[in-house]
Amino acid sequence: MDREHKLFPADWQKPEPGGFARCLVCPRHCLIAEGHTGFCGVRLNQGGKLYSMAYGYPCALQIDPIEKKPLRHFRPGTQAFSVGTYGCNLKCVFCQNNHLSREKFMPNAAYRYYTPEALIELIRRHGSECVAFTFNEPAVWAEYVRDCAIIARREKISTILVSNGYFSDECMQDVFPLFDAANIDVKGFGDFYPTMCSGELEPVKHSCEFFKKVCGGHLELTNLVIPGKNDSQQQIDDFLDWVRDGLGIDTPVHFTAYHPAYLYHDSPRTPRSELDSIQAHAKSRGFPNVYLGNIC
Repeated sequence: MDREHKLFPADWQKPEPGGFARCLVCPRHCLIAEGHTGFCGVRLNQGGKLYSMAYGYPCALQIDPIEKKPLRHFRPGTQAFSVGTYGCNLKCVFCQNNHLSREKFMPNAAYRYYTPEALIELIRRHGSECVAFTFNEPAVWAEYVRDCAIIARREKISTILVSNGYFSDECMQDVFPLFDAANIDVKGFGDFYPTMCSGELEPVKHSCEFFKKVCGGHLELTNLVIPGKNDSQQQIDDFLDWVRDGLGIDTPVHFTAYHPAYLYHDSPRTPRSELDSIQAHAKSRGFPNVYLGNIC
């Protein structure tokens, strides 16, 4: 463990008058005062410049079947070395992983530090063929994600991004081309993002389209089905319409079950019967690759 928490100079920023700094890593473009972090809790203003508190400090390391990411059409049967840290640039009241997404680095706490080279060497020693940046939102620690992905590709390790898709254009253009595959969580249509996630849908759609159509990466989508919130026939069809028109009907789609978590407990667990019905409906519309997940 390191006794002193190292800070890494952040990219995707610009100085503002009065010692403020503007973070450009995601669509929020947070204006951050001296001694404070932005919405994600990861990017700290010191002396009018932003620093990443997450660089080199993965807080979750785990080996998973790639199907758990979930990816069903990219290197099936392989093991993905999953890496996560703290922080998120959305605040989903139903977050299923809030112990990481809502946690913050404590400046005086001891965390184990891994250079990008050390992390990729650890992955090689475990024999994993893929590295997945997951658990919390990779955008908020994008410098580390980028640097690790560069080395992983050089070492012939496949790179996977598991993301909410809330990237700025500036960051997306630098990071997305380094990834072979991604699963992006498209959470809901209508007013779902503003009311449940403190965010907006359009940047997420744009990220998906950029990754698949511009970067040429393998893309799969996840939609967490929350009864009474994003599961109406209209919302499901709006989602499927956009996938068909914006990404292609062949794009694999994962409808996954919700369970009450974090700040939201008003909806029950998603019934298996509802997921079966959504899957059948999507297939009736011609979607060939529709999967269900989180089913107990």
